[in-house]
Amino acid sequence: MHKHVEWDDPGADSVQKYFADKPDEYPTAHIGSIVAGRYHGYSVRVRVEARTEENGVSVSIGNVVALISVRTGERTQGIGDLSIGDTVRLPDDHRALAPHSL
Repeated sequence: MHKHVEWDDPGADSVQKYFADKPDEYPTAHIGSIVAGRYHGYSVRVRVEARTEENGVSVSIGNVVALISVRTGERTQGIGDLSIGDTVRLPDDHRALAPHSL
């Protein structure tokens, strides 16, 4: 069972927005990929174990492999009730680019 996560809006770091004018270069996630989302000021890295489609949005399902502060680059084992090893669903519209400071 996966843990429900209310992902932060990736804003200017949105993968979809970044690749909007270059769709041929859009990095589609696949099994084994590491993708990232934002949660409470952290970059949450997820190793993709499955892909699905939900309400017209592609979703990656996988385990959290890293939690990295976007501001400081510090790594942690958990944020609130989200921890390394948790299984989560990360919709493509919430995928985020890695922060420039890391």
